Amino acid sequence: MTLIQPPMMVNGGTHPARAFRMMVRDLARGSQGVTEGNDLKVRSTATPGAAVRVGDGSAIVRGATWGQGAYTQYNVGDAVVPIASTAGTGRSDLVVLRVEDPEYEGTRNPATDQIGYFHVIPNVPANTSTAPPGMTAIPLARIDIPPNTATITDAMITDLRRIANPRRQRQLQTINGFPYSPLPSQSGVWQDDWPQNGRVFTDVPDWATNSNVIATLTGFRVWGETFFGVRLKWGDWIGTEFQVDTDTITYVSRSSVIATDSPALAPYFRGRTQELRLQAGRYNNANGGGDVNNSTSLIFDIEFIEGVV
Repeated sequence: MTLIQPPMMVNGGTHPARAFRMMVRDLARGSQGVTEGNDLKVRSTATPGAAVRVGDGSAIVRGATWGQGAYTQYNVGDAVVPIASTAGTGRSDLVVLRVEDPEYEGTRNPATDQIGYFHVIPNVPANTSTAPPGMTAIPLARIDIPPNTATITDAMITDLRRIANPRRQRQLQTINGFPYSPLPSQSGVWQDDWPQNGRVFTDVPDWATNSNVIATLTGFRVWGETFFGVRLKWGDWIGTEFQVDTDTITYVSRSSVIATDSPALAPYFRGRTQELRLQAGRYNNANGGGDVNNSTSLIFDIEFIEGVV
């Protein structure tokens, strides 16, 4: 195949539709799926019946044939998609957003027919999560219908949407140096303010559904038989505990510890400023100790990730 002429955008040239589709593919980095996390969600109808509804949103659908490019499609309002009832045997149906371009498949007329449409593939295997090979389509949901059922409920709907290019955002915040502060002597108590002022404030994007969080406390001092733990506290979320266990150290030594987790972000958590802090506490009454000072640093590394909702 030779180069498609003329290249985009050349004044006075006539550009084939495929050139625009290839531009969409390139801009989407070859990915396909919905645009944002709440796009084209499949739900039961307002009054549950023999149908589902597909909500507002847009998507990119990559052509099944090389050189076909990718299509953009958007939906405004709820589109009602009929689902056939079952008899004595249950059934799984796949709901997809399909593009049937007559240049590559089918006989639809773009002047009079729907080229992009919501399509139901009946009686698929119960674990199906992708559109059939060779079909230009993206999966939206699988409907697992019990026997003798004519009413579709949300409990029967498995969300299969993927975001074509999910947003990611990283926030890196550091605290360099602390006032001298020894680890409190109480055991079995999580200290909300040790290290002193070991906290930052994070602006959580309203689109973020998942995250990766790392806190690195480095340059704190330990001596003797020290046994304490650290953990993350983010708003009302509490993370996994990580231990510092020195056994017996004759001389004062500096050490580091990392606390990490990957919390899912609840709807109420998003779009707000949330306090993120490191908590510490002794596990027992070991004789050793620890402290922080102006040579101690605390680094918070937060990655926000967009997913479907």
